[in-house]
Amino acid sequence: MKQARFWLLLAAAMLLPQAALAQPKKPGGKPPATAPAKPPAGAPPAGGAGGDIGDIDAPTPGAGAPGGDTGTPPAPGGDTGAPATGSSGGICEIDPSACPKAGDIQALSNKNVRADVYAVQQIYALRRGRFELMPYWSFSLNDQFVSHLGPGLGVNYYLTNVLAIGFNGTFHQPFNGDSDFNFQNRRATRLAVPLNEYQAAGTVNFTYVPMYGKFSGFSQFIFHYDGYIVGGVGALRTRPIAVIDPDNRKFDYDWRLAMSVGIGLRVFLNRWFAVTGEIRDYIYIEQLEATEVAPTQAQQRNPDTWFGDKPLTNNVQAQLGISIFLPFSWEYRLPK
Repeated sequence: MKQARFWLLLAAAMLLPQAALAQPKKPGGKPPATAPAKPPAGAPPAGGAGGDIGDIDAPTPGAGAPGGDTGTPPAPGGDTGAPATGSSGGICEIDPSACPKAGDIQALSNKNVRADVYAVQQIYALRRGRFELMPYWSFSLNDQFVSHLGPGLGVNYYLTNVLAIGFNGTFHQPFNGDSDFNFQNRRATRLAVPLNEYQAAGTVNFTYVPMYGKFSGFSQFIFHYDGYIVGGVGALRTRPIAVIDPDNRKFDYDWRLAMSVGIGLRVFLNRWFAVTGEIRDYIYIEQLEATEVAPTQAQQRNPDTWFGDKPLTNNVQAQLGISIFLPFSWEYRLPK
């Protein structure tokens, strides 16, 4: 009997707490203390406490700082580092005048374009190690009383592509001419100026080629050219023309030491043939006829009375001819 009472009291003690937990919450009262529900698998801990209920005041990783601060300081000047929106950029924003316009594009599209395209090439005619034969015709430019014409020939050997040494000679004797005006004027007024004629001229030259290029001709052909300067030393064989006292005076040719300087231009028609033009100044001391006639016939026949002044003379000659380069062909030696 005593054991039956003991078991009844134990059973009542165990059932009374469970009945109290099942009672509904009264209005205005506190909810009954219950055990926290276990969160489902994979869900974050309640309250962000990291699984510990007693650690509710600790900030969670990644949570915002008090006042909404994210913990990352803003960029200086308020820039957050994100690109600004609505800005196109480019050359049109920097320089609006350089931005292409529809009208410009239309004009360019209507422009006629030649189909011929010429490539930039190497030097058209190499000169190093080649001989140049240059026949030409020469005529004087600065003597208004007598003309000095004649054929000539130049021979040059190019030590480098721009430097040559050579020789040229001109033959004048049968081509000198005294104008009819001089003869008629002397006979009518008995006034005359001393005149000279040339027999031949020859110089040893150095030639330097400082420029070369090409140009278009007749809108169809491309011509290659080079410009050169020339200088040298040589001699002229000249004599005075007896115009003051031709009845008694007669002169022979004599040598005059001469210096020569000039400029020239070659226009190539192919790699070994060119048309050449040159202007050269032969500078020398000339011997003139005396302008006074001796008073006696014996003195007039004395050769010592025939010669007058010896001025420094500039004989400017223009030379037109051709250039032939030998050998006709060559091979380029390109760097390895």
